Amino acid sequence: MTHTIFKETVFCLKDEMYRFAKRFVVSSDEAEDVVQDLMLKFWQKKEELGSFGNLKSYVMKSVKNECLNRLKHEDVKLGFAGFQQHRSEIYHVEANNLKDQIIGFINQLPEKQKAVIHLKDVEDFDVAEIAEILEMEANAVRVNLMRARQKVKEQIEKLMAFENRMIENL
Repeated sequence: MTHTIFKETVFCLKDEMYRFAKRFVVSSDEAEDVVQDLMLKFWQKKEELGSFGNLKSYVMKSVKNECLNRLKHEDVKLGFAGFQQHRSEIYHVEANNLKDQIIGFINQLPEKQKAVIHLKDVEDFDVAEIAEILEMEANAVRVNLMRARQKVKEQIEKLMAFENRMIENL
């Protein structure tokens, strides 16, 4: 694989890799480190990359695995599960900033639901690709996506009801 082909097939995925890694490790610096380390690994085995059927799925699966390894081995407390401790900070975001509120609701989801909703609704992967990346059955992906969307919807409805009560009390 030449430098140009690598750039067109793997390097172009760096932004998606970063966004997905950030969902796991939360820290921007750590997510950048994950992407940089993986790019180096991919470059070192660039000749083998052509043998993978769906390169994008392989790359995203590698991001997931690298993040989980870092969370496990470095005992980082800011992964999917550890993000619950920051729940109170999320509710202090200004009420008129709905986008940040929705991101906060997504970050409160369980690990699988959070990963599935990110890959489907942010990165626009199809269910089969998500199943391959997360090593899940397609039906499990659909169920987790449905549950994640339902939880986010319920949180938005609660937020809107609260804001409506606040407006009525003014």
